[in-house]
Amino acid sequence: MEIERKFLIGEIPFSLEGYVCREIEQAYLCTEPVVRVRRDNCDFYLTYKSKGLIVRDEYNLPLTKEAYAHLLAKHDGTVITKKRYEIPDKDGLTIELDVFEGDYAGLILAEVEFQSEAQALSYAPPAWFGEEVSNSAEYHNSTLSKKPSSRIPLCAKKQRNNKERKLI
Repeated sequence: MEIERKFLIGEIPFSLEGYVCREIEQAYLCTEPVVRVRRDNCDFYLTYKSKGLIVRDEYNLPLTKEAYAHLLAKHDGTVITKKRYEIPDKDGLTIELDVFEGDYAGLILAEVEFQSEAQALSYAPPAWFGEEVSNSAEYHNSTLSKKPSSRIPLCAKKQRNNKERKLI
């Protein structure tokens, strides 16, 4: 079971140097239901995710590098690449900060996973988090993989800052 909340990030108010960083590449074999292959540093997985927004079933199966490469060749849509930083948060929680690369460069999402739905609903995010997108499938990676990157809305704060810069 995966229980998580997700937020857009406009600006990161501190350096990411010193935090654990994982390099992730993932692609989708199917988006309904979600069937994904992922390289997470040097580990490889096949994942199934059920429908849902904040709460979903999730099953991860390990793959060999060869099996990953074989399945990756069969993907639909865009292969997603990102750096995931693990940032300790209050109450023993961890913020997984995804800094997208490649086609989705500029998109930054923060995810926090919880032990229960009650814990998720009572979570007060840090002030530097932007708009919450937990209740929108638009920011599921499976949805992102099907859209041209030019159609992915970034954080409103970041868009506003870009507009202000153009006016100067």
